[in-house]
Amino acid sequence: MQVDYPTLAKTIASLTQGEDDAVALMATVTCELHHSDDRFDWTGFYRVTAPETLKIGPYQGGHGCLVIPFSRGVCGAAARTGQVQLVPDVEAFEGHIACASSTRSELVLPVFGAGGKLLAVLDIDSDQPDAFTQADADALTDILASTFSHVK
Repeated sequence: MQVDYPTLAKTIASLTQGEDDAVALMATVTCELHHSDDRFDWTGFYRVTAPETLKIGPYQGGHGCLVIPFSRGVCGAAARTGQVQLVPDVEAFEGHIACASSTRSELVLPVFGAGGKLLAVLDIDSDQPDAFTQADADALTDILASTFSHVK
């Protein structure tokens, strides 16, 4: 089963309409996204909780790393640069943090709130190599923007 992004976007929009609590939004997005596609082995958010620091937020899948500095790993790179990280082979990513040994590929997207403030990163791991495409990144970037752009 592969995700139907137009339907997913409509579902998330209807479930989150009027909500401005970041954690409630993250929990809902995580649930809907994680169950939408067989490629998604671990799906969750790492929230910006202090300068240069990400802490695990709502997620589904096995346990994740509790704290990730902006200076380390794929999640840190997305937070540090504000750019999507599309990693077809995590073993080839210098500084990759192996929170789960089953992860083969990863897609991490920065999550921006009101005024372009970095709120978190969305981390999606797959146990399949080269599982994600630019089309995934583009569709998810749009969903995140429409869901979180009003959050302070």
